[in-house]
Amino acid sequence: MSVKEMFDLSGEKAIVTGAARGLGEQMALALAEAGADVAVVDVNIDAACRVTDHIRNIDRDSIAIKADVTKVADVENMVKVAKDRFGKIDILINNAGITINVPAEEMSKEEWDRVIEVNLTGVFLCAQAVGREMIKQKKGNVINISSMSGLIANRPQPQISYNTSKAGVIMITRSLASEWRKYNIRVNAIAPGYMRTPLVDEVFPKYGKGWSSLTPMGRIGDPYEIKGSALFLASRASSFVTGSVLVMDGGYTIW
Repeated sequence: MSVKEMFDLSGEKAIVTGAARGLGEQMALALAEAGADVAVVDVNIDAACRVTDHIRNIDRDSIAIKADVTKVADVENMVKVAKDRFGKIDILINNAGITINVPAEEMSKEEWDRVIEVNLTGVFLCAQAVGREMIKQKKGNVINISSMSGLIANRPQPQISYNTSKAGVIMITRSLASEWRKYNIRVNAIAPGYMRTPLVDEVFPKYGKGWSSLTPMGRIGDPYEIKGSALFLASRASSFVTGSVLVMDGGYTIW
């Protein structure tokens, strides 16, 4: 098999959650540029439609689906709509996530629950619902977006709920990879470092200089830089990879 063939996603059908902007948008575009048809899932349907239009402009099929990944009914509908449109689901990228930066001693239970529900429970619900379809077809590929925050405790910002949720995503990834190996379903994770997404832009003036100085490469990442990692794990180029965590953090976690 040639290198081009290994990375070719022609005929593949994908779902990307939290795909209306930032890393999710870039990963949805990466799959489409490699030949896949992509369901763009987000709570912000207008922004999702913009990404869908972009994908259609490169001659791939795409549909925007509004879904809250913490709601079982929304997740089940997401799967139904995507399967009705595409006929199957080959790839799922679990990207939807939030953060709340509050000191541990001040964090309310509601704040804690919200982050865990979106970042951890949402990943499980989407993987479970899509996984059931993949089990039927004896084929599938799940990519969960964790974070270097699942491996270390970040500083200086307080984010105990975010760190905990992203560590949990890593264990969901390993557990599903173990359970679903018999169905020919691969499950991996990407653990990005600081990336210049819209969410990061909101706090970059306060933390950005420090983050860059703590990163061996001397900068934070650009969102498009996740495209290669996502395509590698989504394609046959990673056919012998499962249960792994691909860390892309500019070297942050080596110090």
